[in-house]
Amino acid sequence: MKQLILATFLCLAATPAISQIFSNKEVSKKHQDKIDSLKESEYPYILPIWGSKATAAGFSLPLSAGLGLNYLWQESSIIIENLNVGFNGGQMYNLDNIVRFDEAISRSAGLNVRPDVWLFPFLNVYGILAAVRTSTDVNFGVWIPDTTSYRELFSASTTADFNGTTFGFGLTPTIGIAGGFLAVDMNFTWTDLDALSQPAQAFVIAPRFGKSFRVSKRRLDRSVAVWVGAFRLNIRSETAGSIPLSDLSDFEEVFGKIDEGKMRVEDAQVRLDEWWNGLTDQEQAIREPIYDKANNLLQRTYEVLNDAENAAENVESSTVQYTLDKRQKNLWNMVVGAQYQHNKHFMIRAEYGFLGSRDQLLVGLQYRFGL
Repeated sequence: MKQLILATFLCLAATPAISQIFSNKEVSKKHQDKIDSLKESEYPYILPIWGSKATAAGFSLPLSAGLGLNYLWQESSIIIENLNVGFNGGQMYNLDNIVRFDEAISRSAGLNVRPDVWLFPFLNVYGILAAVRTSTDVNFGVWIPDTTSYRELFSASTTADFNGTTFGFGLTPTIGIAGGFLAVDMNFTWTDLDALSQPAQAFVIAPRFGKSFRVSKRRLDRSVAVWVGAFRLNIRSETAGSIPLSDLSDFEEVFGKIDEGKMRVEDAQVRLDEWWNGLTDQEQAIREPIYDKANNLLQRTYEVLNDAENAAENVESSTVQYTLDKRQKNLWNMVVGAQYQHNKHFMIRAEYGFLGSRDQLLVGLQYRFGL
């Protein structure tokens, strides 16, 4: 059961790609030599479209194509809702208010390769291919009604590791403003993990504002850029999957408690009925919604345990189906970053995200060339 619950979370460990390249406009008088050089030179490449007009206007453009290698680590809190479980393709049972998740923390780390081209001076487009390793820590409990309150049957904490691959594409509109730049990175990714019936989808939007500084009087293309911005990660909310019962490593531990669990549910049902029968007609009229909800939850819990027991009798051929809704605890967090450009061809950068319920770290190396 613990591994089944874990498997449903792992789509949240998708590793989003981050881009940070930009067009910079040199406007101050101390950069007049570079401005004049840009205006007088003939743009030698096919891309970006309108590249020659942009350089004539005083914009310093990156080389039109690039290949980046990035390492990204991320940790975030997850909210899980609307969990449904069934066995062998049979009835699906909603486990809201029965299974309660105290905390779910998703961690992911991965290397991604990102080829890109400048289609226009203000628009960069890129692809994403990544190898991802995920780790998910989950704390949860199973609760049943006990007259007017709830009683915990058992609780558990566990961790699972999975590997996967991520692919996708993105685009970055950018513009030079007053010697700085404004860039809005957007990408769509799909992460394929063994525990999921279909790849997990994610959408990232990350606006940033920054400024580039020259660090060498002799090398006009050597610079350091710094920026601050925001990062929004949105994961597709619906997840469904199926797992062979024999693949659950904690099968004996969890399914060995089915008989005990059924006995506890039966005892809780007796206490609930005794409480109900001890009420006056007026009290029953007031508390009938409480009794009906508790009675339905106990019946549902007993049916789930009974179906699980039947499935366990043929463990080699039985399967567990699940669906759920999930979301990031906080969609947004802040980011700060910096990039060192050694020359037009080589650059390294780092970025850190914080605040909210997500922390992330990116380090990357990029090589650029003209097309």
